Amino acid sequence: MLTETLNKIKNNALNEIEKCNSTKNLLKLKSNILGRKSELTLALKQISAEADPAAKKELGQLANNLKNCLNEAFKTRLEGLQLKEQQEQMKNEKVDVTMPGRNFRLGRLHPLTQVLNEINSIFVSMGYSIVEGPEIETDYYNFEALNIPKNHPARDTQDTFYLKTKNLLLRTQTSGVQVHVMENTKPPVRIISPGRVFRSDSVDATHSPIFHQLEGLCVDKKVSMANLKHALQTFVRSFYGPNVKTRFRPHHFPFTEPSAEMDISCFACDGNGCSLCKNEGYIEILGCGMVHCDVLKRCNIDPDVYTGFAFGFGIERIAMLRHKIDDLRMFYRNNLDFLCQF
Repeated sequence: MLTETLNKIKNNALNEIEKCNSTKNLLKLKSNILGRKSELTLALKQISAEADPAAKKELGQLANNLKNCLNEAFKTRLEGLQLKEQQEQMKNEKVDVTMPGRNFRLGRLHPLTQVLNEINSIFVSMGYSIVEGPEIETDYYNFEALNIPKNHPARDTQDTFYLKTKNLLLRTQTSGVQVHVMENTKPPVRIISPGRVFRSDSVDATHSPIFHQLEGLCVDKKVSMANLKHALQTFVRSFYGPNVKTRFRPHHFPFTEPSAEMDISCFACDGNGCSLCKNEGYIEILGCGMVHCDVLKRCNIDPDVYTGFAFGFGIERIAMLRHKIDDLRMFYRNNLDFLCQF
């Protein structure tokens, strides 16, 4: 009776193994046939419990042979199914080398970086060197050395980010770099210094607490306002085009004397007057002037021998005018539709 049961289990198991069509199903079937709760296991327990001692040895050998037979059948079938599935996978993953490749969107420089690189290139071609300065400044370099008195509104905490450490702050302008340079470099000096600056401003279309400036400085013998005017006109005509017109208006900056603001003709109306330029025909672009003699003296430069000019402007403003952008926040929103235009 037990012999018939074992033969029946064998025949059914071999039949099921042959029908199996995936490695996943085969492994599940193996667990069902050879597992602890399988029909074969129960039959073996019955042999141990019920068979008489004379037949137990013979039935035990028959059961072991059956287990070995089924394990070999599972192994052979598994190898065949794995080979078949591997071939199917290779067929499905076959690469057609004649197909055209997929295009990937390449990264590009941010529009502000593009503008800054072009500005740097123009001034380098004019003989200027690029110098960087610290973003965390002392009160001396950010204000005092630039002739900004103690009671000046620019020193107010409403405009300046002061640090807890005494006399340290986030620089509000790149102008302090000129003091560092003049303290450590004997004239002639001709540098530009681009970088981030920080002011306690609310974010809107034309203001941001973090933005970029560029400071320019030239110190040598017989440097005049005419040299300043020529340098800046050369820059704006190289950047905005040869037909742009310029004008200088008197202004006041503590660290330059005389001081001026420079305007360029409105690109929207060609100087005829429109809403963009408030019907003036010109748009203010930067501040400039001759380096104040007190600033030169603080840097141990004799103002009777050397003179110099300085200028500064916002990179964002230059870029906005160049690309006709009316909202500074567009540069920082990471909108790909906007950035991919440049």
